[in-house]
Parts: sequence; structure tokens; C-alpha cells
Amino acid sequence: MPTTLTLKNIPDAVYEQLKATAALNRRSLNSEAIVCLETALTPGKLAPRERLARARALRASLRTNGFDADTLDAMKRQGRA
Repeated sequence: MPTTLTLKNIPDAVYEQLKATAALNRRSLNSEAIVCLETALTPGKLAPRERLARARALRASLRTNGFDADTLDAMKRQGRA
């Protein structure tokens, strides 16, 4: 069952930012506050295998630019000269 929470002494800047973000997302202040709390307190955690699988899939989907590490290092040094 949902619980009611009352917040007091919210800094004006935080209130204004919450209000602006709520308007941008077309949410009420209450709904926006809940979303912010959920995001901060229950971040999505991935298992190491899932994170690694996603990283590998992303790497495989990227185009290769044809430059190897030595060429990139040389280009960096050249740009700093």
C-alpha cells in the first residue's frame, strides 16, 4: 500500500528545478518527485555477464575506421605539435 510523504523546507532552487522538470515531462510535482526518488534509490543494475554482452554487442555494431592504435597515437602527437 502506498505511503504518503510530506517534504518540508525544500530549497527554492530544488523546487523550481523539480517544477520545471515535471512540466517538461508532463507530470505532476508528486509524480516527478517519485520518479526522481526511484531513479536515485533503485538504479538498474546489470549482472557482469549482461554488461559484458552489451559492451561486446555495441563494439560489434560500430564501424571500424581503419586506424590501428599506433596510427591514432601518431595522429594525436601530430595534432599537439
